[in-house]
Amino acid sequence: MTLSASPKTLGSTASTALRGLVIGALVVSLGACAHHDRHKKKLREAAVLAPSKVTQIGVNAYLWRASLDTLSFMPLLQTDSNGGVIVTDWYANPKNPGERMKVTVSILDQDLRADAVRVAASRQVLQGSVWVDAPVEAATVQKLEDVILTRARDLRRKTIRG
Repeated sequence: MTLSASPKTLGSTASTALRGLVIGALVVSLGACAHHDRHKKKLREAAVLAPSKVTQIGVNAYLWRASLDTLSFMPLLQTDSNGGVIVTDWYANPKNPGERMKVTVSILDQDLRADAVRVAASRQVLQGSVWVDAPVEAATVQKLEDVILTRARDLRRKTIRG
């Protein structure tokens, strides 16, 4: 059996197929626009969340990330993202092996604020073959807090800008 169609039928079929292709192309392009709009909306929502409270882990995420970044050169002993505590192990600077430090960072609030981070440090010096506690300068602790806060603000700015 052979199929034959009149020119009028072929024109109608081609026209219908062409119309279907055009409609399909429009649907795909509109879908792409919708995806782009959803992406823009997510970025706007992230910017709305960015200013102060980003707490998916229990504490301010900017302060948490900044604290980990700041202490990345020290071995970590304990981290608790829900409680907001980071404790390092003893770290001795290779240039000064007769002195070592241990740091504890506590994130106290869900907001990105200057009083939301507290640093405590312990220092020991080697006397003979024994490590002896030594005082830590207040400026050292203050400097660590400032570095963490500056890094957290930088992270927040990057999130807002995208």
